[in-house]
Formats: sequence, structure tokens, C-alpha cells
Amino acid sequence: MSNRRQRYPDTLNLAGLAPGRKTAEQGMLSNQNELRALINGRLLIAGIIAALLLLAVLARYWYLQIPQYEDFAARSDSNRIRLRALPPSRGLIFDRNGIVVADNRPAYRVEIVRERLDAELTEVLEKLAGNIELSDSVLDAFNRRINDEHRAFAPIVLRYNLTEQEVARIAVDRHALPGVEVRPYLTRYYPFTTLLAHVVGYVGRVDENDLRQLAEENYRATTHVGKSGLERYYESRLHGTSGYEKVETNVVGRLVDILERQPPVAGENLRLTIDVQLQRHASLALGQLPGAVVALAPQTGEVLALVSNPAFDPNAFINGISQTEYNALLNSPSAPFVNRALRGEYVPGSTLKPFVAMVALDVGVVNSDKQFFSTGEYFLEGSTRAYRDWRRGGHGWVNLQQGLEQSVNTVFYQLALELGIDRMHDGLQQFGFGRATGIDLEGERTGILPSRAWKQARFGEPWYPGETVIAGIGQGSNVSTPLQLAVATARLATRGQGVTPHLWSEASAEPLPPLEFAPPHWDLVLQGMQDVIHGSRGTASAIAPTDYLMAGKTGTAQVFSRKEGEEIDTENLAMELQNHALFIAFAPVDAPQIVVVSVVEHGGSGSRAAAPVAVAVIDDWLQRN
Repeated sequence: MSNRRQRYPDTLNLAGLAPGRKTAEQGMLSNQNELRALINGRLLIAGIIAALLLLAVLARYWYLQIPQYEDFAARSDSNRIRLRALPPSRGLIFDRNGIVVADNRPAYRVEIVRERLDAELTEVLEKLAGNIELSDSVLDAFNRRINDEHRAFAPIVLRYNLTEQEVARIAVDRHALPGVEVRPYLTRYYPFTTLLAHVVGYVGRVDENDLRQLAEENYRATTHVGKSGLERYYESRLHGTSGYEKVETNVVGRLVDILERQPPVAGENLRLTIDVQLQRHASLALGQLPGAVVALAPQTGEVLALVSNPAFDPNAFINGISQTEYNALLNSPSAPFVNRALRGEYVPGSTLKPFVAMVALDVGVVNSDKQFFSTGEYFLEGSTRAYRDWRRGGHGWVNLQQGLEQSVNTVFYQLALELGIDRMHDGLQQFGFGRATGIDLEGERTGILPSRAWKQARFGEPWYPGETVIAGIGQGSNVSTPLQLAVATARLATRGQGVTPHLWSEASAEPLPPLEFAPPHWDLVLQGMQDVIHGSRGTASAIAPTDYLMAGKTGTAQVFSRKEGEEIDTENLAMELQNHALFIAFAPVDAPQIVVVSVVEHGGSGSRAAAPVAVAVIDDWLQRN
């Protein structure tokens, strides 16, 4: 201890040191002071940096906690609180008498929650297949849904619209099917199936094309949307407004609590102008024959019946139809998807004659006294081609009224030539031919109303006199829809008045500009149409009613062209080669309440096939009204 003290004294006595040693000790002391100063400087710098970093952290903490508090609180809530859309109840559709034609009815669906399954999904599906029907299309749709859903706790619909027996079977085996739930829901239902398929249409599952056309924020929870008919045309009214729930969830997204709820607003109910009983009567009158029937209230434009046959069952499309079934309908030769009433384009035939007569009277190329001689054949000057009357040997001398009554082709061959195709086009266009009627359904065809300009634009060819001749009897390039014929006939029945046809009772029925034809001209043409039914030589006198007066006109539309001079054995002609049969009518003549147009494809004769259908519809309406 003493040696250590002697070797390292507590205090250095520099005065007693030798000069050389004294200098060395002083240099060592100076180095230590410099080192201490260097270390202290570095510690000071490190302290300043640490202080600055601490101040930065505190400043950032202050910035996040005070100026940015609301923003981060909102972000936190967005992770914890979510908005869940609530689908609205779809509006119902009624006929004019309050009969439901598109309903929402309770149904059941089966859902699977994967996290609650106690077996492999394939095993669960095998068990369910013993209780409910699981087609390949159902399983394919389920697999698509399950691949899109990554949350194991989210329920995934396996199948919609379970039968009561299927629900009961699942209930019996529920103890052996954990993770399988049967849930109630509302589904669309069409009680009249095929009867109103082309009018009401149907709803189907929302697809990407629908979402591109619809307001996405209002369809977040919607599974079905209108695909055709009124369901599609009035989708915005029928759908309603989606509601929402503000829900609290945990970190994995599972529902904890409902914090706020805004209920959805149900869609608007629609009352139609259609009369279900008249629709059924028209359908029964048409039977199994392909064709169309249109009935209008001429004063208001209300569509009372609109039948297209054959049709399809819209209920099959609500929760999905198999590709095989869909292809069978799509490729069927009878074309059940086509709404023949507004998309079927037919050569109008002799049903066009009353309108040609009105135009000819208005232009002044004919009057009530002018006589025409029918020999059964008509020739253009300098031509040997014969244009025939339907009666062999002709009708003899007739005036315009008799020409309408007996449907004398010669009269209208000559009128067409004197009018010319362009004047005839302009006159017929006033009745609505060659343009859409504006009905509240999508997909209406415009037909064809030929003219020189039309042919030049379409075919790059001139118009020939022979084409004018056959255009006068509604043949050649003339094409009309049954709905167009009904609207034009309503113009005749009301002596020039007219409104846009509509199916929704509250649709705006804008009046059409009145047709300014002279009263005597209306009298002559309407009397001729009355004589078609009640005249002694009328082409439809066989179906004349006895308790009211009806005006009408028969027509046939050729399905194929025949060579000049060729005689056709129509009695033994194949069904698909028979002429289409048409008939236009309204009643009563003095105060028209209903206009009916009937078209029977390959019916052969308007008087035999189409006229009885129209008379049955008119009888039913007038007896009940």
C-alpha cells in the first residue's frame, strides 16, 4: 500500500523535478487536457443532436395529436366503422284493375360460412346434394362467388329459391351441417308466367354491363336488375333507393355493433294500362299459332293488350338459367324471345289500303264517284307482266268504297301509279309508318316505308314503276310492325287524332299533331272499312258481330315470291310457306273504344285466321265495358 502511494502520489510536486522530467510531465498533462476537451466537445455535439431529435419527435407528436387529430381519428374510425348498404324492396307492378303481375314473394336461400365448417367444403357439398338439387350451373356460380370472397366468416350463397321440401330436409340434418344456414329473402315472381313475358319482362342478377350503366352507389347491395320489358324500361322507378347501416367491426372485419341505420326507400309501384283478362282472352284466341295481338284505346293511347306468341317463362331467369336451357330458347326456330308486337316486321298487305285511299283522296287523284274496272289482271302501259287481283276474273266496275269493301287490288294499283311512290311515302308517313311509335318499351323496330331516296340510299338503285304498283297494295318493300298498324288504325278511328301508345298508366300521353283530312274523305274510307265487316261483299263479313258496328280491313303478306304466271296450290302448301294473315279493326264505329290488330304467321288468309282473333278480343272488351 505504501509502495503504491509512493509510486503514484496524489499530488505531483513539479517544483522538485529535474528540468527534463518536468517538461515531459507537462507535455503529458497538456495532451490529457486536449483529449478531455475533445471528448467534451463531442459529448456536447451528441447532446445537441439528441436534444434536436427529441424536439423533432415532440414536435411530430404535437403535430399528429393536435393539428392532425381529426384526420387520424377519421382514419381510425374508417378502420373500425364501416357503411353497409341495404337493398330496397322492388316496386310491384299491377294491371289496370289492380291485379299483381310482378310480385315480391318470400323465398329461402342456403348460405355457407367457411370458418364454421367442421369438414372439407367438398364433403359439405356432397351432404347438401343429398338434400337439395345442386346443378352444375349452381355449383359453377357458387365457386365463382367463393373465389371472389376472401373473408372466411362471410356467408356465401350456394343456391336461391329453395322449395319447402328442401328447407325441411336441411332443417332435419342441420345438426350435421355446421356452417350451413337457410336464410329468408324476397324474390321476384311473375304469377302469369308466359302471358305477360314480353310486356313486363324479367329481372336477373346484376352483371358488369349493368353496373356500367347504373349508378353504382345505389346498387351496392342490389343483386337483381331489370333485364327486359317494363322491368328494364322503368328500372329507375322500380328499384328504389338503397339505405345503409353504420356498423362497428373488429380488426378482422367481423360485425361488433350497429351504430346507425338509414332504412332503404322501396321502389315505386307501377299500375299498367294492360287488362290481364283481355290479355288472356287475346292469347287464348291466338292459341298455339305464332303471331301478335295489339289492342289500344284510340282516344288515350292506352295499350290494353299486347300479346306475342310464342313466349317464355320469365321466372326461369330470376335466379339464373342454365346455359343449355338458355341456348335452347335462343336458338329455337319459333323465336320466343322476340316481341312480335313491336319487333315483328311484316309486309302489311291489304291492311295498308285504307291509308293509301286517304292519301289519294287528300291529294285529289280520286273521289267518291271515280270508277275502276277490274278484270282480274292489271298491266302497266307497254308491259306484258300481269298484276293480279285476288279474285280470278276480277270484280268488274267498282268505286273506291267498293274497292275497300272487296279489297280490289286493281283500284290500288292505279291509285299508287297516280300518286307516285314519293307522294305515297309522304302521306303514309303522317299515319306513323316508317318510324317508331315511342311506346315505353325498348327495342321497337321502325319498319320500312319505301321511297326513291330510301332505295337509292340502301341499294344504290333507281325506283321502278312496277315497285310502285305493288306498294299500293302493301306489298314489295313495305314493312310494318303490329304496333305501328295499331297506332295508324287508331288515327283512322279518331279521324286524325292520336296520342303516343303507353303501358304505364301515368306515362305522359303527348297528343300527336292532328291529321287535316277533309271530313268527307274520312266518311268514305271509314264506311268502306265498315262494309268490309257488314257489307254483302265484305271480305270479313263472315265474322260480322250483330250487336255493334265494327270497321276493319283484312290483309295477307306473301312469305315468298312467285314467278309470273305461276299458280300456287295454297291448300297443299307447306305451313312455313303459307302467307301471313293480318287484320286491323276498331269498334264501335260511331264511338270507338278499342282498336285491335292481329297477325297470324303463316295463317294463310286474314279473313279466316286473323279476323276471328281480333273479333274475340273486341267482343270481350265491349261486353265487359
